[in-house]
Amino acid sequence: MKKIFIANRGEIARRIIHTAHRMGIETVAVYSDPDANALHVREATQAVALGGETSADTYLRTDKLLAAARVTGADAVHPGYGFLSENADFAQAVVDAGLTWIGPPPGAIRALGSKAGAKALAQSQDVPCLPGYAGDDQSDERFAVEAARIGTPLMVKAVAGGGGRGMRLVTDLSQLPAALASARSEALAGFGCSDLLIERALLQPRHVEVQVFADSYGACIHLGERDCSVQRRHQKIIEESPSPAVDAALRERMGACAVALAQAAGYVSAGTVEFLLDGEDFFLMEMNTRLQVEHPVTEALTGLDLVEWQIRVARGEPLPLTQDQVHLQGHAIEVRLCAEDAHFRPHTGRVLQFSAPPATAFERAAPGALRFDHALEEGAEVTPHYDAMLGKLIVHAPTRAEAVAALVRALQGTRVLGLPTNRAFLAACLQHPVFASGQALVPFLAEHAQELQQLLSNDELSVHIPSALSAIFASNPTSDLPCAMARPLRLRHQGEVHSIAVRELGGGRLLVEQAGAEPVTLQLPQRGVHCVAVGPRRWHWHTGGVDGWVEDASWEPAARAGAAGGATELRAPFNGKVVALPVAAGQALAAGDTVVVIESMKLEHSLASPAAITLAELLVAPGQQVSPGQVLARFAPATQGAPA
Repeated sequence: MKKIFIANRGEIARRIIHTAHRMGIETVAVYSDPDANALHVREATQAVALGGETSADTYLRTDKLLAAARVTGADAVHPGYGFLSENADFAQAVVDAGLTWIGPPPGAIRALGSKAGAKALAQSQDVPCLPGYAGDDQSDERFAVEAARIGTPLMVKAVAGGGGRGMRLVTDLSQLPAALASARSEALAGFGCSDLLIERALLQPRHVEVQVFADSYGACIHLGERDCSVQRRHQKIIEESPSPAVDAALRERMGACAVALAQAAGYVSAGTVEFLLDGEDFFLMEMNTRLQVEHPVTEALTGLDLVEWQIRVARGEPLPLTQDQVHLQGHAIEVRLCAEDAHFRPHTGRVLQFSAPPATAFERAAPGALRFDHALEEGAEVTPHYDAMLGKLIVHAPTRAEAVAALVRALQGTRVLGLPTNRAFLAACLQHPVFASGQALVPFLAEHAQELQQLLSNDELSVHIPSALSAIFASNPTSDLPCAMARPLRLRHQGEVHSIAVRELGGGRLLVEQAGAEPVTLQLPQRGVHCVAVGPRRWHWHTGGVDGWVEDASWEPAARAGAAGGATELRAPFNGKVVALPVAAGQALAAGDTVVVIESMKLEHSLASPAAITLAELLVAPGQQVSPGQVLARFAPATQGAPA
């Protein structure tokens, strides 16, 4: 194996490049038009343009990928995760082209890549499964019959793919038709397959997965478990190992089931068997036939390089360790840094400032050290075409408490300015008493997200005025001479406008007056405040663990400045495509009614009515692309017929 073709992008492409180059193997990167200047393109030995913007035109095009592999003389293909990594037809096409596929055999992908197929195989190996239905009859009528048999609560799932897409919880059978329709739409858009299954839902489980590895000689071992219970929209954001709920005996039982399933499918390479853990009982969710996003957690605990293992096994080498030679040491936690706000809405934009605390990248960090796997740099563009994840911070420490504390410090020391991220939200999750005590279950965010969001909002408000003034005056420094005249300012923050008066005292000092508060003297620049301008009168600032946005509304008419875009318009919060308009102009809406459904970064997002109000007009149509701030709908006053 002399040259590996990487059928992926971003952080995982860089991860593969790092190990391949360390092993003396050349690499080939591919890129879409938006990724032309990306880090993975510059770091690979060679790079080939695929031509096009979207995944469907680039990273999901088997013909383009194989043509690029042939023209560069690559002799192996690594798919990374996502895109075509679990596509059996792509794996077979790679093999048929005479290239080495760095992954499981196509037959194993087919057997396990379908949740329905994996469940049937698991049952033949006595691996525990939840009751459900995964038959060929995909009609709503058949699902209704099976749902009545299974009972609620139940989960609707896409048969293909993963990452939380195509999953809907049903707690009442009346919700089933809408859940089926929504899950089908998201599954078809994400995986090209609309087939679904339903199964009994556990409402208070943990999500615990087991890393397995097999070679082509029949050997298969597990490398311990990862607890991935902290999720939003069924997508993981915090992963750790070992699980706080798994002891040695339970680990052995779960590991044995995972290995049995992999061997029954004739598995080779890295794979992950995912379970729902309810007390001492566990049930199969699915098997991911690829390297996981969270694989660095296992690398930290075992001291192994799983990408290196994938390469060695693909070129015919046996597993380098037996099960009794695998040793787990310390505790590791990973968080996924995403381009999203505190309400989990994805955002696009340009990274205007980026810095991170000292860290290794793409290799196991020593205990107590930080590893940061990412594809970030100043000037990088986050587009709506791909996933919102920007990178992963991983800490390995002797104890769980030390790992949590170190990861909070790492997040506070990471600066990404120019677009919203979940940096502060992740730190708040880690410090929440439920997580800190190891008691976080899958519903953790459903139960505590609002509390965490309020905490972050309060933190912002506590430092808003001085941070905002640092941002505003950074590009317009105060005079060294005092000025007797006070400057009135109206600052929009979190949708509200704050009126203040600022008097320059000279020497970079400001006297800030606000109604109902004592005057405050500030010395600029404020220590520890970092900021960038993201528009003519808008700034993004960061201080310690707090992120905030401020807009100078001083030049707007007072009525408009106070409205903050209120209840007269619904605007797009991010780039995306309109996929549904469940309401019509003239319709009376209650607060929270869905007005527009937008697909962005592979997920569907419902935008709701802000209050009891009447919908005056819709300004978009299904299939239309929208951009941040675009007006989607306008409302009439609530007195014109809206429900109370």
